[in-house]
This record gives sequence, structure tokens and C-alpha cells, in this order.
Amino acid sequence: MQEEKIIEGYLGITPERKLSKIPARLDFWQSATGLFLALFMIAHMFFVSSILLGESAMYKVAKFFEGSAFLEHNQPYLVSIVAFIVIVVFVAHAFLALRKFPINYRQFKILKAHKYVMHHSDTSLWFLQALSGFALFFLASIHLYVMLVQPDTIGPNTSAYRFVHQHYWLLYIVLLFVVEIHASVGLYRLCVKWGWFESLKLSTLRTIKWIMSIFFIALGLVTFSAYVKIGLSQNIVPESHQTMQFFKQYDAIKYGKGN
Repeated sequence: MQEEKIIEGYLGITPERKLSKIPARLDFWQSATGLFLALFMIAHMFFVSSILLGESAMYKVAKFFEGSAFLEHNQPYLVSIVAFIVIVVFVAHAFLALRKFPINYRQFKILKAHKYVMHHSDTSLWFLQALSGFALFFLASIHLYVMLVQPDTIGPNTSAYRFVHQHYWLLYIVLLFVVEIHASVGLYRLCVKWGWFESLKLSTLRTIKWIMSIFFIALGLVTFSAYVKIGLSQNIVPESHQTMQFFKQYDAIKYGKGN
């Protein structure tokens, strides 16, 4: 059994001289995890942008994910569970995607030839997705860790405090562009790879991809501005008690049940 695995690992064929199914299985799981993350990010953007409907609406959405609709008391650990699941899928997707990165100079030259010499548009999109994915591995990890260990600090004023006074706006403005570009290109490539929406031309799929990118980046920028505006209006006094905990209680008293 071990010898068979060694043969399959080195040559990509089974002892029966059949092509190994492992690459196809890995491709499937890379696509599945990528689809999950892309759909999650679309939903996440709509949830976060609830601030545009008002601070009260955003607070209710945040507390919904803590179980306010079906539990007597809010349970922030539910948010941590979701964050943990996303982290696991995120790491698995990154691990599977690393297989496609050029690992030596020769592979890089081939990629460069496709991109610049042949002017292959889909190769250019893959290159853009690879760069954004590399950046996401570092940027998204920070955000996911914060949500994992501080699930109770999501709210109109607590999130705004994190944006402005803890200087997370620097992370989030870059993350906005990187995530939306990576997700839209990824969904486009999934459609091409697996033959989804075959009735549509490639040019139509590319147009839809760019429309998605522009829409979600615009929505993200407006949402970003809303949180920054709230954060700037907080007028934090140096050496005061207006900390994250203060604004957590402020949100609870003003929009919740005070618990």
C-alpha cells in the first residue's frame, strides 16, 4: 500500500497506470471551499452594511448572530463558532490553492509568457487572484482572529470605535479591495472551470464579474464611511473611560436590553 502511494505521488499515476484521481479531488475541494468563502463574504458584506439602515438595525443584526431571536440571553460564543469554521475553511482553501502557485523560476517564466506575451486575459485574472489571495492570508487572518476572541464587540459604536480609535480602518480599507477582487474573480473562474452558466458567453461572465466588483467595493466604501463617521463623532477624551467596554455598554443600553 505504501509503495502504491509513493508511485502515485511521484508519477501521478496508479500502479495500474491510470491517472491519479487525487488532483481532481483536490481541485473539487479547492473550488468548494472557495465557493463557501465567496458566498460567505457576499452575505458578510450585506450584514455589515446594515449600518446604512441605522445604528439600531446594525445592532439587531449583530445580536441576531448571538442568538437573540431564539435564546433568552445573547451568546457571543456563537459568533466565535462561526469565525472558527470560517478560519478552518479559509486555511484549507489557502493550503489547496498553494498547489497552483509557481514553485520555481521556470514555472514563473511560463506564467509570465502567458500573461504578457500571449496576452491571455484569464491568466492575468489568475495572477490577480493569486496576488490578492496571498495578501488575504495575512490581512483576513487578523480580522478573523479578532472576531474569534472578541465576538461581543460587534455593534454600531463598538465597531466604529475599533475602526477609528484602534486604527483598524487601515486594515479594513485594504481588505475591502482585496477581498472583493479575489471573490469576484474566484466566482468567475469557478463558472468557467465547472461549466456553470454555459449559455452565457465568456465576455458576459467577465462583465458580470466586474459589475460585482464595482458594486461590492462601492457598497463597502459607503459602509466604511458610515463607521468612520460614527467613530469620529465619539470625541474620545484622552485618559477617559471611553473604551471598547464603554461603547459596548452604550450600544446595549441604547439599542438593546441593557444586558
